[in-house]
Amino acid sequence: MTQPLHGKLILIVEDEPVFRAMLDGWLASLGANTLLAEDGIDALEKISLQPPDLLICDLAMPRMNGLEFIERIRNRGDQTPVLIISATDNMSDIASALRLGVQDVLLKPIKNFSNLKETVYACLYPAMFNSRVEEEEQLFDDWDALVRNPGAAAKLLKELQPPLRQHISGCELSYHQLVLADKPGLVLDVAALSAQDLAFYCLDVTRAGDNGVLAALLLRSLFNSLLQEQLSRQGQRLPELGALLKKVNQLLRKANLSGQFPLMVGYYHSALKNLILVSAGLNAQLKSGDHQIQLSNGVPLGTLGSAYLNQLSHRCDAWQCRVWGAGGHLRLMLRTE
Repeated sequence: MTQPLHGKLILIVEDEPVFRAMLDGWLASLGANTLLAEDGIDALEKISLQPPDLLICDLAMPRMNGLEFIERIRNRGDQTPVLIISATDNMSDIASALRLGVQDVLLKPIKNFSNLKETVYACLYPAMFNSRVEEEEQLFDDWDALVRNPGAAAKLLKELQPPLRQHISGCELSYHQLVLADKPGLVLDVAALSAQDLAFYCLDVTRAGDNGVLAALLLRSLFNSLLQEQLSRQGQRLPELGALLKKVNQLLRKANLSGQFPLMVGYYHSALKNLILVSAGLNAQLKSGDHQIQLSNGVPLGTLGSAYLNQLSHRCDAWQCRVWGAGGHLRLMLRTE
Protein backbone atom coordinates (compact mmCIF):
# COMPACT_ATOMS: atom_id res chain seq x y z
CA MET A 1 0.00 0.00 0.00
CA THR A 2 1.35 3.44 -0.97
CA GLN A 3 2.29 5.54 2.02
CA PRO A 4 0.48 8.94 2.36
CA LEU A 5 3.62 11.07 1.87
CA HIS A 6 5.17 8.93 -0.88
CA GLY A 7 6.86 11.14 -3.46
CA LYS A 8 6.66 14.28 -1.32
CA LEU A 9 9.86 16.22 -0.59
CA ILE A 10 9.87 18.01 2.78
CA LEU A 11 12.59 20.43 3.87
CA ILE A 12 13.14 20.56 7.66
CA VAL A 13 14.66 23.88 8.76
CA GLU A 14 15.67 23.35 12.40
CA ASP A 15 18.85 24.19 14.32
CA GLU A 16 18.26 21.70 17.17
CA PRO A 17 19.85 18.42 15.95
CA VAL A 18 17.85 16.01 18.11
CA PHE A 19 14.45 17.44 17.11
CA ARG A 20 15.59 17.71 13.48
CA ALA A 21 16.60 14.04 13.44
CA MET A 22 13.35 13.01 15.13
CA LEU A 23 11.26 14.83 12.50
CA ASP A 24 13.41 13.36 9.74
CA GLY A 25 12.84 9.79 10.91
CA TRP A 26 9.13 10.31 11.57
CA LEU A 27 8.48 11.82 8.10
CA ALA A 28 10.50 9.04 6.46
CA SER A 29 8.27 6.47 8.20
CA LEU A 30 5.30 8.08 6.38
CA GLY A 31 7.04 7.75 3.02
CA ALA A 32 8.38 11.29 2.60
CA ASN A 33 11.76 12.25 1.19
CA THR A 34 13.48 14.87 3.32
CA LEU A 35 16.11 17.59 3.13
CA LEU A 36 17.69 19.04 6.28
CA ALA A 37 18.83 22.61 6.95
CA GLU A 38 20.24 24.18 10.13
CA ASP A 39 18.98 27.73 9.51
CA GLY A 40 17.50 30.03 6.90
CA ILE A 41 20.72 30.53 4.92
CA ASP A 42 21.26 26.79 4.67
CA ALA A 43 17.61 26.36 3.64
CA LEU A 44 17.88 28.94 0.82
CA GLU A 45 20.77 26.98 -0.64
CA LYS A 46 18.81 23.72 -0.44
CA ILE A 47 15.72 25.26 -2.11
CA SER A 48 17.80 26.65 -4.99
CA LEU A 49 18.96 23.13 -5.80
CA GLN A 50 15.71 21.22 -5.23
CA PRO A 51 12.36 22.94 -4.49
CA PRO A 52 10.42 21.05 -1.78
CA ASP A 53 6.69 20.37 -1.53
CA LEU A 54 6.57 21.52 2.12
CA LEU A 55 8.77 23.48 4.52
CA ILE A 56 8.76 22.66 8.24
CA CYS A 57 10.53 25.54 9.91
CA ASP A 58 11.58 26.78 13.37
CA LEU A 59 11.54 30.49 14.20
CA ALA A 60 14.57 31.00 16.48
CA MET A 61 17.70 29.99 14.53
CA PRO A 62 21.24 31.41 14.10
CA ARG A 63 22.42 33.46 11.09
CA MET A 64 18.93 33.75 9.54
CA ASN A 65 15.82 33.09 11.65
CA GLY A 66 12.55 31.62 10.46
CA LEU A 67 10.73 34.91 9.89
CA GLU A 68 13.58 36.33 7.80
CA PHE A 69 13.76 33.12 5.78
CA ILE A 70 10.00 33.00 5.08
CA GLU A 71 9.92 36.70 4.18
CA ARG A 72 12.82 36.15 1.77
CA ILE A 73 11.12 33.32 -0.12
CA ARG A 74 7.71 35.02 -0.14
CA ASN A 75 9.21 38.23 -1.53
CA ARG A 76 10.55 36.33 -4.52
CA GLY A 77 7.16 34.75 -5.20
CA ASP A 78 7.74 31.32 -3.65
CA GLN A 79 4.42 30.10 -2.22
CA THR A 80 5.62 26.70 -0.96
CA PRO A 81 3.46 25.66 2.03
CA VAL A 82 5.14 26.37 5.38
CA LEU A 83 4.46 24.73 8.73
CA ILE A 84 6.04 26.49 11.73
CA ILE A 85 7.06 24.35 14.72
CA SER A 86 8.51 26.61 17.41
CA ALA A 87 8.87 27.01 21.16
CA THR A 88 8.09 30.75 20.97
CA ASP A 89 5.53 32.34 23.27
CA ASN A 90 5.77 35.66 21.42
CA MET A 91 2.38 36.40 19.85
CA SER A 92 3.96 39.04 17.62
CA ASP A 93 6.24 36.44 16.02
CA ILE A 94 3.33 34.07 15.46
CA ALA A 95 1.20 36.86 13.96
CA SER A 96 4.09 37.89 11.68
CA ALA A 97 4.47 34.33 10.47
CA LEU A 98 0.76 34.01 9.73
CA ARG A 99 0.83 37.32 7.89
CA LEU A 100 3.62 35.95 5.67
CA GLY A 101 1.23 33.21 4.63
CA VAL A 102 2.37 30.18 6.59
CA GLN A 103 -0.21 27.40 6.69
CA ASP A 104 -0.08 26.68 10.42
CA VAL A 105 1.90 27.16 13.64
CA LEU A 106 2.48 24.38 16.18
CA LEU A 107 4.22 24.89 19.51
CA LYS A 108 6.98 22.72 20.95
CA PRO A 109 7.16 20.28 22.55
CA ILE A 110 5.16 18.15 20.11
CA LYS A 111 3.19 15.67 22.22
CA ASN A 112 0.45 14.61 19.81
CA PHE A 113 1.92 13.19 16.61
CA SER A 114 -1.52 12.35 15.26
CA ASN A 115 -2.28 16.07 15.30
CA LEU A 116 1.08 16.80 13.64
CA LYS A 117 0.36 14.23 10.94
CA GLU A 118 -3.04 15.74 10.20
CA THR A 119 -1.49 19.21 10.03
CA VAL A 120 1.19 18.03 7.57
CA TYR A 121 -1.52 16.41 5.41
CA ALA A 122 -3.59 19.62 5.51
CA CYS A 123 -0.55 21.64 4.33
CA LEU A 124 0.09 19.27 1.42
CA TYR A 125 -3.52 18.50 0.49
CA PRO A 126 -5.51 21.62 1.45
CA ALA A 127 -8.53 20.81 -0.73
CA MET A 128 -9.05 17.52 1.14
CA PHE A 129 -8.46 18.70 4.70
CA ASN A 130 -9.48 22.38 4.93
CA SER A 131 -13.19 23.13 5.28
CA ARG A 132 -14.23 26.74 4.57
CA VAL A 133 -17.27 26.30 6.83
CA GLU A 134 -15.10 25.07 9.72
CA GLU A 135 -12.67 27.97 9.24
CA GLU A 136 -15.49 30.51 9.36
CA GLU A 137 -17.01 28.85 12.44
CA GLN A 138 -13.62 28.98 14.18
CA LEU A 139 -13.23 32.66 13.26
CA PHE A 140 -16.62 33.55 14.77
CA ASP A 141 -15.92 31.44 17.87
CA ASP A 142 -12.64 33.32 18.41
CA TRP A 143 -14.34 36.67 17.74
CA ASP A 144 -17.15 35.93 20.21
CA ALA A 145 -14.58 34.98 22.86
CA LEU A 146 -12.83 38.32 22.45
CA VAL A 147 -16.14 40.21 22.58
CA ARG A 148 -16.93 38.51 25.90
CA ASN A 149 -13.51 39.31 27.36
CA PRO A 150 -12.39 42.89 26.53
CA GLY A 151 -9.39 42.56 28.86
CA ALA A 152 -8.04 39.59 26.91
CA ALA A 153 -8.61 41.45 23.65
CA ALA A 154 -6.63 44.47 24.91
CA LYS A 155 -3.81 42.20 26.13
CA LEU A 156 -3.64 40.43 22.76
CA LEU A 157 -3.57 43.76 20.91
CA LYS A 158 -0.64 44.97 23.04
CA GLU A 159 1.33 41.79 22.30
CA LEU A 160 0.82 42.29 18.56
CA GLN A 161 2.38 45.76 18.40
CA PRO A 162 5.32 45.84 15.93
CA PRO A 163 8.96 46.16 17.10
CA LEU A 164 10.20 49.71 17.70
CA ARG A 165 12.78 49.31 14.93
CA GLN A 166 12.82 46.93 11.97
CA HIS A 167 14.26 46.44 8.49
CA ILE A 168 11.45 45.88 6.02
CA SER A 169 11.01 46.08 2.22
CA GLY A 170 14.36 47.78 1.65
CA CYS A 171 13.80 50.34 4.43
CA GLU A 172 14.71 50.98 8.04
CA LEU A 173 11.52 51.79 9.93
CA SER A 174 11.19 52.94 13.54
CA TYR A 175 8.66 54.70 15.72
CA HIS A 176 8.21 56.43 19.08
CA GLN A 177 4.88 56.49 20.85
CA LEU A 178 3.37 58.49 23.69
CA VAL A 179 0.13 57.06 25.09
CA LEU A 180 -1.56 56.70 28.47
CA ALA A 181 0.11 53.99 30.56
CA ASP A 182 -1.40 50.50 30.30
CA LYS A 183 -4.24 51.69 28.09
CA PRO A 184 -4.58 51.13 24.34
CA GLY A 185 -4.42 54.41 22.46
CA LEU A 186 -2.92 54.75 19.00
CA VAL A 187 -2.42 51.28 17.53
CA LEU A 188 0.24 50.88 14.83
CA ASP A 189 0.64 48.00 12.40
CA VAL A 190 3.16 47.55 9.56
CA ALA A 191 3.09 44.95 6.78
CA ALA A 192 5.62 44.10 4.06
CA LEU A 193 3.82 43.65 0.74
CA SER A 194 6.92 42.76 -1.28
CA ALA A 195 10.67 43.33 -1.25
CA GLN A 196 10.02 46.93 -2.38
CA ASP A 197 6.78 48.13 -0.83
CA LEU A 198 5.15 48.23 2.57
CA ALA A 199 1.99 49.53 4.16
CA PHE A 200 1.04 50.70 7.64
CA TYR A 201 -1.87 52.11 9.55
CA CYS A 202 -2.50 53.94 12.80
CA LEU A 203 -5.87 53.54 14.54
CA ASP A 204 -7.13 55.48 17.56
CA VAL A 205 -9.04 52.96 19.69
CA THR A 206 -10.15 55.38 22.43
CA ARG A 207 -13.35 56.72 20.87
CA ALA A 208 -15.49 53.59 20.67
CA GLY A 209 -15.26 51.98 24.11
CA ASP A 210 -14.40 48.27 23.96
CA ASN A 211 -15.24 48.31 20.26
CA GLY A 212 -12.06 50.26 19.57
CA VAL A 213 -9.83 47.33 20.55
CA LEU A 214 -12.07 44.88 18.67
CA ALA A 215 -11.90 47.06 15.56
CA ALA A 216 -8.10 47.09 15.80
CA LEU A 217 -7.96 43.28 15.97
CA LEU A 218 -10.39 42.98 13.06
CA LEU A 219 -8.37 45.42 10.96
CA ARG A 220 -5.13 43.64 11.79
CA SER A 221 -6.50 40.32 10.60
CA LEU A 222 -7.77 41.77 7.30
CA PHE A 223 -5.32 44.58 6.47
CA ASN A 224 -2.79 42.59 4.45
CA SER A 225 -5.38 40.77 2.33
CA LEU A 226 -7.31 44.01 1.66
CA LEU A 227 -4.14 45.71 0.44
CA GLN A 228 -3.05 42.78 -1.70
CA GLU A 229 -6.51 42.81 -3.29
CA GLN A 230 -6.14 46.52 -4.04
CA LEU A 231 -2.70 46.02 -5.58
CA SER A 232 -3.85 43.12 -7.75
CA ARG A 233 -6.62 45.30 -9.17
CA GLN A 234 -4.29 48.24 -9.78
CA GLY A 235 -1.74 46.26 -11.79
CA GLN A 236 1.47 48.32 -11.91
CA ARG A 237 -0.13 51.42 -10.41
CA LEU A 238 -0.04 52.53 -6.79
CA PRO A 239 -2.93 51.41 -4.56
CA GLU A 240 -6.05 53.52 -4.07
CA LEU A 241 -5.98 53.88 -0.30
CA GLY A 242 -9.20 55.88 -0.31
CA ALA A 243 -11.07 52.85 -1.66
CA LEU A 244 -9.37 50.72 1.00
CA LEU A 245 -10.62 52.95 3.84
CA LYS A 246 -14.14 52.90 2.42
CA LYS A 247 -13.98 49.10 2.43
CA VAL A 248 -12.82 49.14 6.08
CA ASN A 249 -15.72 51.43 6.96
CA GLN A 250 -18.15 48.91 5.44
CA LEU A 251 -16.52 46.01 7.32
CA LEU A 252 -16.85 47.81 10.66
CA ARG A 253 -20.55 48.24 10.02
CA LYS A 254 -20.98 44.59 9.00
CA ALA A 255 -19.24 43.55 12.24
CA ASN A 256 -21.77 45.68 14.21
CA LEU A 257 -18.98 47.76 15.73
CA SER A 258 -20.41 51.15 16.60
CA GLY A 259 -18.37 54.24 17.53
CA GLN A 260 -15.79 56.47 15.93
CA PHE A 261 -12.59 54.95 14.54
CA PRO A 262 -10.00 57.58 13.57
CA LEU A 263 -7.64 55.88 11.10
CA MET A 264 -4.63 56.81 8.96
CA VAL A 265 -3.26 54.43 6.32
CA GLY A 266 0.09 54.79 4.55
CA TYR A 267 1.87 53.10 1.65
CA TYR A 268 5.53 53.44 0.65
CA HIS A 269 7.38 52.06 -2.38
CA SER A 270 11.13 52.07 -1.72
CA ALA A 271 12.14 51.80 -5.40
CA LEU A 272 9.78 54.55 -6.60
CA LYS A 273 10.38 56.61 -3.40
CA ASN A 274 6.67 57.30 -3.30
CA LEU A 275 4.71 57.80 -0.07
CA ILE A 276 0.90 57.95 0.12
CA LEU A 277 -0.99 58.90 3.29
CA VAL A 278 -4.76 58.88 3.73
CA SER A 279 -6.48 60.03 6.92
CA ALA A 280 -9.99 59.60 8.23
CA GLY A 281 -10.01 61.31 11.61
CA LEU A 282 -6.32 61.53 12.63
CA ASN A 283 -4.05 64.56 12.35
CA ALA A 284 -0.72 63.99 10.61
CA GLN A 285 2.31 66.07 9.75
CA LEU A 286 4.90 64.85 7.24
CA LYS A 287 8.48 66.10 7.28
CA SER A 288 10.94 65.25 4.49
CA GLY A 289 14.08 67.29 3.98
CA ASP A 290 12.99 70.93 3.77
CA HIS A 291 9.37 69.97 3.16
CA GLN A 292 6.75 69.97 5.88
CA ILE A 293 3.21 69.00 4.90
CA GLN A 294 0.10 68.98 7.05
CA LEU A 295 -2.57 66.33 6.46
CA SER A 296 -5.99 67.38 7.72
CA ASN A 297 -7.79 64.84 9.83
CA GLY A 298 -11.03 64.26 7.92
CA VAL A 299 -13.99 62.40 9.46
CA PRO A 300 -13.40 59.26 11.61
CA LEU A 301 -14.65 55.97 10.21
CA GLY A 302 -17.92 54.86 11.76
CA THR A 303 -19.27 58.41 11.98
CA LEU A 304 -21.18 58.41 8.68
CA GLY A 305 -22.30 55.85 6.16
CA SER A 306 -19.57 56.94 3.76
CA ALA A 307 -15.90 57.67 4.44
CA TYR A 308 -14.67 61.25 4.07
CA LEU A 309 -10.90 61.32 3.65
CA ASN A 310 -7.88 63.52 3.13
CA GLN A 311 -4.89 62.29 1.13
CA LEU A 312 -1.35 63.34 0.21
CA SER A 313 1.33 61.85 -2.02
CA HIS A 314 5.02 62.73 -1.78
CA ARG A 315 8.27 61.46 -3.33
CA CYS A 316 11.12 61.05 -0.83
CA ASP A 317 13.78 58.56 0.28
CA ALA A 318 13.52 59.47 3.98
CA TRP A 319 10.68 60.93 6.02
CA GLN A 320 9.12 61.42 9.43
CA CYS A 321 5.39 61.40 10.07
CA ARG A 322 3.87 62.69 13.31
CA VAL A 323 0.38 61.38 14.02
CA TRP A 324 -1.87 62.47 16.85
CA GLY A 325 -5.39 62.16 18.16
CA ALA A 326 -7.29 61.57 21.39
CA GLY A 327 -5.35 58.32 21.92
CA GLY A 328 -1.91 59.94 22.01
CA HIS A 329 1.00 60.86 19.76
CA LEU A 330 3.15 58.73 17.49
CA ARG A 331 6.19 59.54 15.37
CA LEU A 332 6.99 57.16 12.51
CA MET A 333 10.40 57.41 10.80
CA LEU A 334 11.63 55.73 7.61
CA ARG A 335 14.71 55.81 5.40
CA THR A 336 15.59 53.63 2.43
CA GLU A 337 18.62 51.36 2.73
